[in-house]
Amino acid sequence: MIDDVVRRLTAAVGNQHVSTDADVLRGRSIDHTGRYQGSASALVRPGSTGEVAEVLRLCREVRLPVTVQGGRTSLVAGTVPEHADVLLSTERLTAIGEVDVADRRVTAGAGVTASDLQRAAVAAGLLFGVDLASRDTATIGGMASTNAGGLRTVRYGNMAEQILGLEIVLPDGTVLRRQSRVRRDNTGYDLGALFVGAEGTLGVITALDLRLHPAPAHRATALCGFTELGELVSAAQTLRDLDSIAALELLDARGCTVAAEHLGTHLPVSGAWLLLVEVAGDDDQTERLADALTRAGLAETAVVGIDANARQRLWKVREAQTEVLGVFGPPLKFDVALPLSEVAGFAAKATAVVARHSPAAIPVLFGHIAEGNLHFNLMRCDVQGAAERALQESMMALIAGCGGNVSSEHGVGSRKRDFVGLSRDDADIAAMRAVKETFDPHRIVNRAVLFA
Repeated sequence: MIDDVVRRLTAAVGNQHVSTDADVLRGRSIDHTGRYQGSASALVRPGSTGEVAEVLRLCREVRLPVTVQGGRTSLVAGTVPEHADVLLSTERLTAIGEVDVADRRVTAGAGVTASDLQRAAVAAGLLFGVDLASRDTATIGGMASTNAGGLRTVRYGNMAEQILGLEIVLPDGTVLRRQSRVRRDNTGYDLGALFVGAEGTLGVITALDLRLHPAPAHRATALCGFTELGELVSAAQTLRDLDSIAALELLDARGCTVAAEHLGTHLPVSGAWLLLVEVAGDDDQTERLADALTRAGLAETAVVGIDANARQRLWKVREAQTEVLGVFGPPLKFDVALPLSEVAGFAAKATAVVARHSPAAIPVLFGHIAEGNLHFNLMRCDVQGAAERALQESMMALIAGCGGNVSSEHGVGSRKRDFVGLSRDDADIAAMRAVKETFDPHRIVNRAVLFA
């Protein structure tokens, strides 16, 4: 059957955009961390919404599962195929429309990277509100599918807040366009919202209408050191309410030390925990930041960056966190959302859990502290199989016990699907399954994702 499918896929998208090469498929079937490997039967790279629709119609006809791939930066194996799937890549859907400066919006293909979209916005004197350390590879479609947040969430919100319209291909090949030139459109159900955060389980996002924002003329950044995590959380609660707040990032000195060594530099502040603060506005932000740090009792311990080079050096400490996590081999990652009152307790308890299951592992906690959206990462974590499963179970139980959510901005993927019940009750899960059944009764798209 697969030979006939490949022939028909080739007819739909062109010979150069279909591959069954074993090496190509192997490279496309491993997750971003390098920990999890799947198997695929073919790779197809459609170049238009119509071609995506034709691919899905064909795969539905023969009941062949499809795994959707964008930049493949998923940290929960969300793009790893488990059923000899056809890999549907959105990498050729890279058109960026003309920026509408008056209405501050733009239309972009799902395969556009965050960095390319940012460049288009900046060229028009605007900015896109979601920024990630993986901006050069993360795609807009994938970011919408997981409702990504990133480094500017405290100011602009998650992807959901940036989306004005969507073009989606349903699993049966039907093209659904929820796009309008007006910003306020409450005609009927908000169907588009179902696909944001759905991790590709309901259909393939092919294009997005996106909100852009005015670009602040001035920024000022500070890095502050803390001995106790609870003190940092208290400071963050104060600073997040600033009108000019643009970023508020928690850093673990353990990860920062590794990052500094990797970059051949040194940490400009001391402390077990670091807080990166940035304010932005139309006027000079220097005094505003200084006043905020003084009121929070941080003026004596903070290093401040005013000019672009100084700010970039401080940001490099934060962005290098992701880069250095693989220094000791594939890391084990936990993306969680926690009540701020539980963050300090979680960090201590999570470190103890790790020590029991993987004594050699180096725990590193960082993330978007204003929202309690944190990334708990384990470097030098060599547990596998049953041992890894036991560690995951203990960590998920801890997260739930702290009143947290087992998934925040990275999604559920396949790695967390067995733990959804810790954050959603039976009625909630049944409702989600009913939605999946309605759109995809044959479970064609992203079969391995979300549901056990």
